[in-house]
Amino acid sequence: MILCLETATPTCSVALNDGNKTLALRECKGQNAHSEKITTFIKEVLEEGGVTYSQLDAVAVSQGPGSYTGLRIGVSTAKGVCYASGKPLMAIDTLEAMAKGMCDCLGAQLVPSDLLVPMIDARRMEVYCAIFDAKLGRIADTEASIIQEDSFAEQCHEHRLWLFGDGASKCASVLGNNPKINIIDNFQPSAAFMTTLCNQALVNRQFVDVAYFEPFYLKDFIAGKPHVKGL
Repeated sequence: MILCLETATPTCSVALNDGNKTLALRECKGQNAHSEKITTFIKEVLEEGGVTYSQLDAVAVSQGPGSYTGLRIGVSTAKGVCYASGKPLMAIDTLEAMAKGMCDCLGAQLVPSDLLVPMIDARRMEVYCAIFDAKLGRIADTEASIIQEDSFAEQCHEHRLWLFGDGASKCASVLGNNPKINIIDNFQPSAAFMTTLCNQALVNRQFVDVAYFEPFYLKDFIAGKPHVKGL
């Protein structure tokens, strides 16, 4: 029984997963969604699943990369639950969970030679991305990539690519005419996509230190200029 939190993107998602089954799911997207909804969502999924904190086996949180603020909220909330309940914490790679979700969504459309490219929006034409094969084997490590006309040219020689996530839509202007590239709109990360990865981590006891774990930001946080008059 695992409580899963996904806050790496504008989507705030909380799931209660039992084995390979999602018992309850709450999610929404919007400004300040994480800070306003996450604790309410946790309460609701536990109540819907008829589960108390003491009955959890672990808490899992999406570790990034992604939104600095979203990751901070998700990780701090997960740590709070772990401290209060005495349960272990597991960190799940955000892009890998997205790839698992896309794999399930595509079903029979996905062929063995296809590659999955989950993308999280960064700045301008930059995205956080990784590349996975159809069996979720990692082909390329996570990186911050600036999308250009020759992006993924090497992979397109032998593979069909699926680009998805909130960073994929802005690729259409430079990659949309490539017949080997499919750009999927409206794909949202979900805590439900973490299920299989969480189960594997639990079986292998891949826990992180609740006190010292930090999200995988990939890039340093850059504060914006204040908009308050006089500052």
